[in-house]
Amino acid sequence: MASNRPAPEAPFVPNQRTETFGYGGRRPDEGPWEEWNPTEESLRPVRGRHRVAKQRGGGLARSSTVLGVGVIAAVGAGGMASANTGKPPVSISLPDLPSVESLPAVGALFHDSAHDAPQGSATALSDVGVSSAETGQGTSDAGEALRNRIMAQAEQQQVQVEAKAQQAAEAAAVEQAKEAAAKAQKEAEAKAAAAKQKAEEEARKKAEAERLAALAKQYTLPTSSYTITSTFGQAGSMWSSGYHTGLDFAAPTGTLIKAIHSGTVTEAGWAGSYGYRTVLTLDDGTELWFCHQSSISVSVGQKVNTGDVIGRVGATGNVTGPHLHLEVHPGGQATGIDPMAWLREKGLNP
Repeated sequence: MASNRPAPEAPFVPNQRTETFGYGGRRPDEGPWEEWNPTEESLRPVRGRHRVAKQRGGGLARSSTVLGVGVIAAVGAGGMASANTGKPPVSISLPDLPSVESLPAVGALFHDSAHDAPQGSATALSDVGVSSAETGQGTSDAGEALRNRIMAQAEQQQVQVEAKAQQAAEAAAVEQAKEAAAKAQKEAEAKAAAAKQKAEEEARKKAEAERLAALAKQYTLPTSSYTITSTFGQAGSMWSSGYHTGLDFAAPTGTLIKAIHSGTVTEAGWAGSYGYRTVLTLDDGTELWFCHQSSISVSVGQKVNTGDVIGRVGATGNVTGPHLHLEVHPGGQATGIDPMAWLREKGLNP
């Protein structure tokens, strides 16, 4: 049985009549059509992600995914791209935007596309927005550098302020230490001066006491068992001068009268209102008058020593009772001084 031979298959010829951009169509600017047989070397494994490749001749593959991404990029740029059939293609310029890879669910489509794109293709779409990212990164770096510089300046100023404050505190501490040292020195000097003055005063008192003690050995009171009845300067009509010129030691008649200090008897006898009087002149010229005596035991020109008996207490002359009237005349002058003060200077205390 004869069989008909199958007719030979005609080679595939692209539709030359299709000039419009549509399914299966081709634009004149795409270049001559060439059959592309992918091989293992030109086509890498998908690795679970979508890959977008370009046709030979520089045109993008017509894919709904690519068109969607283009629409998203165009909308994000603030404009809407439109495709009109029968017109030349309009180029779309994308402004500096964040990387397309940062868009949710889109960046994964372009990951590693630069490495996975076939040979002869143009720059991968994943490079779109790199300049924007680099610009943002550069701006961020510049801002960070400015911030670091400002912080460094602030820290430097703070260090300077703290250094000045520390210097001021140290200067104040030094000044305070100086003031404290000066104050302590003044106090120490004042204490030393006070101690010195006190020591000098004590030494003076001690010397005076020693001197008075030595004088006390050289001087003695004129009588004993007495009572002071009238003092020097006491006013009254009983005295012709209008005031008392001596110191009265009231004692019983006949009480012994002693020489207060060594000297020479220059007068001894009656003296009117003074009664019986003895004048004893000391070596320094001071005259001691012993008045109203009941009796005189020495004569003129006689040398006597301290404590020698020169007479006895009496009531002769202008008196109201027995007593010893003592006067002191420095340098033999007519006007006498207070006998009480003079006796105390000699270490005696009537």
